[in-house]
Amino acid sequence: MAFINIGFGNIINTDKVVSIITPDSAPAKRLIQKGKEDGNLIDATQGRRTRGVIITDSHIVLSSLLPDTIASRTKNAYTDKEDENHNG
Repeated sequence: MAFINIGFGNIINTDKVVSIITPDSAPAKRLIQKGKEDGNLIDATQGRRTRGVIITDSHIVLSSLLPDTIASRTKNAYTDKEDENHNG
């Protein structure tokens, strides 16, 4: 299990992440709207512009970080985790 910061001190479990997308496309906007209606949307933007949409196995999480930044942090979290397993 690895956790990453998705901005403003908000942290998610990387094991639950299905995909990370931009909010600009029409399907992404529909997904966000459906998440609002269903009550499984988590807004972690702190009032800032939404730049990344993280889809987990049970929720949709809005972040003000770009998908590339979130993906990079996810990759680094797994690299750090592997280093721990080999060194610890």
